[in-house]
Amino acid sequence: MPPREVPQVPSAAWLQAVRWVFDPVRYMQDCTQTNPDCFATAISGSRGDRVIFVQQPRILQYLFAHDRRELFAPGDGIAVLEPLIGNTSVVTLEGEPHQRRRRLLLPPFHGERLHIYSDLIAQITRHEAARQPLNTPFRAHRLTQQISLQVIMQSVFGLERGERFEEIRRLLTEVFDTFASPWWSALLYDQRLQRNWGPWKTFLQRRDKLDVLLQAEIADRMAESESLRTDVLSLLMAARDDSGAAMTPLELRNELITLLLAGLETTSTVMAWGLYWIHREPEVRRRVLEELAQVSADAPPSELARLPYLTAVCQETLRIHPPVPFTFVRIPRADLEIDGWRFPQGCRIAGCIYLLHQRGDLYPQPDQFRPERFLERKYTLSEFMPFGAGARRCIGEALAMLEIKVALATLLLNHEFALADSRPERPLRRGVILTPGRGVPLRIIGPGRLSS
Repeated sequence: MPPREVPQVPSAAWLQAVRWVFDPVRYMQDCTQTNPDCFATAISGSRGDRVIFVQQPRILQYLFAHDRRELFAPGDGIAVLEPLIGNTSVVTLEGEPHQRRRRLLLPPFHGERLHIYSDLIAQITRHEAARQPLNTPFRAHRLTQQISLQVIMQSVFGLERGERFEEIRRLLTEVFDTFASPWWSALLYDQRLQRNWGPWKTFLQRRDKLDVLLQAEIADRMAESESLRTDVLSLLMAARDDSGAAMTPLELRNELITLLLAGLETTSTVMAWGLYWIHREPEVRRRVLEELAQVSADAPPSELARLPYLTAVCQETLRIHPPVPFTFVRIPRADLEIDGWRFPQGCRIAGCIYLLHQRGDLYPQPDQFRPERFLERKYTLSEFMPFGAGARRCIGEALAMLEIKVALATLLLNHEFALADSRPERPLRRGVILTPGRGVPLRIIGPGRLSS
C-alpha cells in the first residue's frame, strides 16, 4: 500500500495565520478533529514554507530517534525569536555548532549543583510571597514571574541586589511584557510589522538598554582576576570547547537572554497553572497538603522535589499546559515514509506537544486534571514531552522541574490560598508561550503549616 499524503488544513492561509496567533489552542483542536495523527498547516516558517504538525507518538519516536543522524538537514532554529536572543544562541545555532554549544551549557544544570539551587528557590519564594497582602486579590502569574526572575538573576547571573540588579530586573520585565498579548505577539510572527515605530520601537529601545547592562556585567566579570563564583554566567565564562576556545561576550549575552526567556516565561507559567489547578480541584489540593504534612519542618528544600504526588501534579500541569506547544522544526534530506505517512524531502516537520498531550488513547479524559495518571503509568519521551525531545530537548529541564516543585511546595507550606475568581482560566498567547489569560487571581486567606 502506498504511503498516505499528509492532509492539508483546508481553510485559507491568512485565516490560519490569524487563528494561530490569536487563538492557537482552538486552531490546533479544530485541525486535529479530522486529522488525528498529522496535518499540513498554512502557517509559514521563517523561509515561507508551510509546517507539518505531528502528534502521533510513533512518528515522533522515529523523528527524535534519528535526530542526530544524517536524515535531517539543518533548519533555521526559531527565527521568530532572533530579535530577542540573537543568532548565536544555542536555540538558533544548527548542526555541529549547536552540538558544541550544547555541550558547554549542560554541566551547570545537572548534578549536585541543583541542591544548591533548591535552597535559593525556597528562600526567594518565601520572600516574594510574603510581600503579598492578606485577603487581597493578586495575580499568581505575576508572583511566579517575580520568583522565577529572582531565581534566574541570582543562579544564572550571580547578581546581588543593587542598582544594576534592579535596573536589569526592570528592563527584563518590560522587554518580555512587550509581547504580553496576542496583538503584540503578532510582531514576532510577521516581519512586516517590525518597523521602527510604535511598540516595536519601544521593544528595540528596551532591548538595547538591557544589552548595555548585560555587556557591562560580562565585562566586569571578565576583569575579575580570580573568582570562586558558582553562578551559571561564571561557569560559562570559564568553559572551553573542544578547541580550547571560550565564548565571546556576544555569545555570552545571547545565551543569557536565551536562558532568561526559557527559564522565566515557561517556568513561571507552569507554576501559575499549577496553583490554578491545585485550588480549583479540592481533592488535588487535599492530597498535596496531606503529602506536604508528612515532610519534616526542618527538611531541606531538595526533599520537597522528591514527593511523588507533588511531582505528578507538576507533570499533569505540564501535560495540559505545555508552555510551548510545539517542538523545533525538522527538515528531511530525502522522502521519508513513517507509520504509513509520506513526508517529502525538504518539508518542515514540527512535533505538536499540545495535541500529543491531548490524545485520548494516551490520556483518557484528557481535559480532566488527573495527576494520578502519572502514578499509574510511565510515559515514554514520545508520549510526554513538555520540554521537547531529541537533540534539542531543553537543557534546563532538571532545574525547571526543581524550581516548579520547590516553589509550589514552599508557597503551600507557608500560606493558605483561595481562588479569587471562579471563572475557568483560558490559555492566552504571550510571545511563543501560552499563559493563563487572567493570570490566575488568588487571595492569601491565612498562614500555612510552617507559618502558623
